Amino acid sequence: MLLRFKNEGYRCRAAAHRLALTILFLPMFAGCGGDDETTSQATVVSAAGDITAAVNQYRGVLGEPNNGGTPGPLAAGRREINWDGVPDAQASPNFLPGDFFRGRGALFAAPGGLGVQVSADSNNPAGAAVRFGNINPSYAQIFQTFSPERLFSPIGNNLVDVTFVVPGTQTSATVRGFGAVYTDVDGTSSSFEYFDKTGKSLGRFVVPAANNGLSFLGVAFPTPIVARVRIVYGNSALGPDDSATVDVAVMDDFFFGEPQASTP
Repeated sequence: MLLRFKNEGYRCRAAAHRLALTILFLPMFAGCGGDDETTSQATVVSAAGDITAAVNQYRGVLGEPNNGGTPGPLAAGRREINWDGVPDAQASPNFLPGDFFRGRGALFAAPGGLGVQVSADSNNPAGAAVRFGNINPSYAQIFQTFSPERLFSPIGNNLVDVTFVVPGTQTSATVRGFGAVYTDVDGTSSSFEYFDKTGKSLGRFVVPAANNGLSFLGVAFPTPIVARVRIVYGNSALGPDDSATVDVAVMDDFFFGEPQASTP
């Protein structure tokens, strides 16, 4: 589902908007946090269940080509991270260095937590269970993948901050937008909040739910303005069983606009 908020009557609100497409419901939630003028210019793509079309649609919003790990900044295109190339030494039960993907322009931090991890693959030498089953065996059953077979999550909390830099450098950067694939979103806790380089919120957007399935949310702005994204994963750190009151969720592929050096 692609939504462009450009009508003057739009106001930030927590109500859910549901669009039925055959038998699939694609919900989109827009939360408060940014000024109306900025948020009203956002392009939002969201889906739950079969998310392939939404992912490809968001790729089109960000633009071609996929720049991979090419040093930047580049004039156009986007960056993607699918975790599957992470070596075993930096995957669960080991922690992923927060600057591992500096070459693609993204830095990761887990405020209040122990760090971030990428789940083990099926051939890892440590024998760790896939899809964070080493933390709780039930997770290997409830967490699906969009691009097999690794997933991404904070450990010790349910928050990740993604900060952007010019790929391969220490230079602070901004992007037009950021989107990602979630797995097993049960309620309305999982969200993205976008911030500009001054720390001002550009708006909080809630991820559509898909119990034991895949969800996608991507938001883009007219110009590179996003310096940081605060990601909330369900309402609990990994560890307990998923239940009616505990919503554990992790993530697969990331998509973001080509990082551009921040202006003074």
